Amino acid sequence: MGKRAFNLPNILTYGRIIAVPLVVLCFFLEGHLKSSDFARWSALAIFLIASITDYFDGYLARAWQQTSNIGRMLDPIADKLLVATCLLVLAADTDRTIAGWSLWAAIIILCREILVSGLREYLAALKVSVPVTQLAKWKTTIQMVAIAFLLLGPAGDKIVPYWTQTGIFLLWISAIVTLYTGYDYFRAGVKHIMDE
Repeated sequence: MGKRAFNLPNILTYGRIIAVPLVVLCFFLEGHLKSSDFARWSALAIFLIASITDYFDGYLARAWQQTSNIGRMLDPIADKLLVATCLLVLAADTDRTIAGWSLWAAIIILCREILVSGLREYLAALKVSVPVTQLAKWKTTIQMVAIAFLLLGPAGDKIVPYWTQTGIFLLWISAIVTLYTGYDYFRAGVKHIMDE
């Protein structure tokens, strides 16, 4: 267990968890919440590196046959922590990157993640495994791209017109796919609850 806990795939996952407070810190560099261009570019850089590790930790664990229980447990947790933290920071930032109706997209995403996490925990106690679907993987990808656009936000608008609006549009697409995949998990979970 000790060796497996510190193999490269798991170290990449730990790095993704460490990236969570670092992204938040970028917005507090001046001692208070401020979405300066520097804060946004820094947060984006950290987020992109963390997102890339999400692909490589799973790929390397399978390729090198270094899968472990701690890796299987922490990988989805790291993803959810990163996504949830970024959405909360973007809803609280001084530029109000996520505000108004777009808050609903963020709420849908957060509620689904909490629901599915609880459902997976319940089903794990029943020794029932719910495999991750291809659509759920696409959902994660769209989420990550949307958040990357929104982290840069107004700093990106200075380079490419409608940068933030593109991020909001992708966030809504992500929320719709999130609802659909969440329903799939919920349906699978209810079936086992009813069978009990």
